[in-house]
Amino acid sequence: MIFFTSIFRSELSDFYRLKEAELVADTLAHYRSTLLEFDKHLAENGVEEKVLTEQTISGWMKSLSARRRTMANKVNRIQLFTKYLNSVGIKAFVPELPKSANDYIPYLFSDDEQTRIFMSVDNINKTGNRSKCPYIKFEFPMLVRMLYGCGLRLGEALSIKVKDVDFDGGILIMKHTKGDKQRLVPMHSSLTLLLEKYCHAMGLMAKPDAPLFPGVSLDVPMKQHVARSKFNHTLKLTNIDQYEKLKQERGACLHCFRHVFAFKSFAQAERNGRAIDDSIPYLSTYLGHESLNETAKYLRFSSDLFPEALERFEEYTVDVFPEVPNHEEE
Repeated sequence: MIFFTSIFRSELSDFYRLKEAELVADTLAHYRSTLLEFDKHLAENGVEEKVLTEQTISGWMKSLSARRRTMANKVNRIQLFTKYLNSVGIKAFVPELPKSANDYIPYLFSDDEQTRIFMSVDNINKTGNRSKCPYIKFEFPMLVRMLYGCGLRLGEALSIKVKDVDFDGGILIMKHTKGDKQRLVPMHSSLTLLLEKYCHAMGLMAKPDAPLFPGVSLDVPMKQHVARSKFNHTLKLTNIDQYEKLKQERGACLHCFRHVFAFKSFAQAERNGRAIDDSIPYLSTYLGHESLNETAKYLRFSSDLFPEALERFEEYTVDVFPEVPNHEEE
């Protein structure tokens, strides 16, 4: 049982019981936390009349210190509570939801950094990887180009088998992706040709069940930690700092190539005069996202690259991504 102490303790208890009957345990726990926090604020600020004014609600909102999405979730819960109060005859100001923005800021490689990375991986050595991946010198340059040229997740790339590549059509048949979904990923003709030459050089064309990027042998795939370790070493060699970022920023890593692919694809579509309404949904499908909201994360950067394209996308998201918090929680 929850013990509220403010003038609204009875209404808060009734509202919580209503939510208790309809919400799963995890979501209910967030409601309990927010309602107790709101109750404490009312008690500490001497609210003694059963009226929730705009001033009272605004005061509580100003007291919040959390990420914007978390704040939006909390305000949403209190918004529902104020609507409940009005439904039972108690006058309460209904707050508007603050704009819910994803605070996550991915790292975006500049063109110069990309050039340095490709030069480094093309001259890679096997130091520190002999026992883990004897083919690293040959396959890592190809892996990096696949991540850059197709926007793949690292796990997706390492799960591809030779038989999953349609060299004639230039298509990757992705069978093991996030959420256990499948999708087709078209490749540029130059990347397809390079991949075919790579498979011939590695002796993989006659092994359809072999992983595209082998690990300790041609029969098992490279481990993700091996690829990440090699790339971290590459970043050091190219003087690209993957540390000392802000709390919400992702440092430079292999996954950043997926962000580069997404943003450059969007920018190219803009330069070619393609309508945003057309390009964004297709890009979302290409990347294997379940929703446009997931794609939005890949198109928000603390970068001066493509400022006009970024501005256009933000204008587009005002209508596509309404100011509604994510109920999957913090």
